[in-house]
Amino acid sequence: MTQQPVILSDRFVNAIDYAMVIHATQVRKGTSVPYLAHLIGVASLVLEAGGDEDLSIAGLLHDAVEDCGGLPRLADVRQRFGDRVATVVLGCSDATDAQSKKQQDYWERKRSYLDHLRSADPDVLLVSLADKVHNARSIVTDIERYGIEVLSKFNGSPQQILDYYRECLEIGLDAGAHEALTTPLLNSVKDISRGLGADPGDSTDT
Repeated sequence: MTQQPVILSDRFVNAIDYAMVIHATQVRKGTSVPYLAHLIGVASLVLEAGGDEDLSIAGLLHDAVEDCGGLPRLADVRQRFGDRVATVVLGCSDATDAQSKKQQDYWERKRSYLDHLRSADPDVLLVSLADKVHNARSIVTDIERYGIEVLSKFNGSPQQILDYYRECLEIGLDAGAHEALTTPLLNSVKDISRGLGADPGDSTDT
């Protein structure tokens, strides 16, 4: 059955403008690509997976808390875009400020977030998986262009990175997440596995 089309309003335009301002000086790690490219990509994936305007705005702002001001930023997001957007943004954050994010061990932080994601509500899971899809695709592209050594720009080891995305995939599959997210994430996990010389068959038990 065809869903009703999602009509984006000025709120979405305002969210793009807001994301442009708060992420203005940021680029994708290890590149010169404006960080806004990632945020727009996540919002697009949210819409492709059936998300509505609130969730697409949360996709644009999903890194606002951990990278752009912590809980005071969350309060501002809530005031501007409402409780639902703010709740999803917080649910997509694995830290509430940039400093604690840097200080905490990579795998400890990711393990805690995976535990959170397993019990997250569908709104948070949808936006979070859209983020993971876009990130995983970028990792695959980087590996193909520069080799596995490119993963040294991340705080975790290559195996930890693979394990993280593999577990995100398993959570999405167990929750019955939209195939617009699980299929590209599955393909990316396979490609990362191959790049590491691991057995991609470990990621195909679906």
